Order: sequence, then C-alpha cells, then structure tokens
Amino acid sequence: MAKTTKTLKLTFLNGKNKKTSVTLGDAMDNFTAEQVRGAMTTIASANVFEKDGVKNYVTPQYASYIERTVSDIFNDGDADQAESADEQD
Repeated sequence: MAKTTKTLKLTFLNGKNKKTSVTLGDAMDNFTAEQVRGAMTTIASANVFEKDGVKNYVTPQYASYIERTVSDIFNDGDADQAESADEQD
C-alpha cells in the first residue's frame, strides 16, 4: 500500500545570503502564496534565530509543498515496524 506524506518547506536567505530552510510536517495544504509569504515575513521580522553568530531566516525566498510517496514491495513486519522504518528514511 502506498503512503503519501506532504510537508511545507520554507526557504530563506540567512545573514550571509546563503539558503537556509525549515520543513514543516503535517502542514495544511491549502495555503495561499500571500498567507505563506506573510508567515515567512513574520518569522524573518522576529529576528530570533541564529546559529554560530549568523542570523537565520532573514529574507524569505520561496515556499514549496513536497510530496513523498512510499510504496511497499512487501512488508513482513507489523504496521508499527513499517511506520518506524518510514520515519527513519
């Protein structure tokens, strides 16, 4: 049985103009561009994320939904073991 998951990836430039991103699982999948852009602007304006002296999430660049489908060929384990293996990928 195939299992599809969808995540929302938000990509920003950091304080050194390098791409950095945050990926959100279980995000609603019906956001508009304006809603996501507004949320990303709020994150950037908060100015609270920093790593090794470099500000993260400074300038919003783009947002994407990413879908991943896993199709088992066979699964001799129980459902809990199969889901655990999916989470390790």
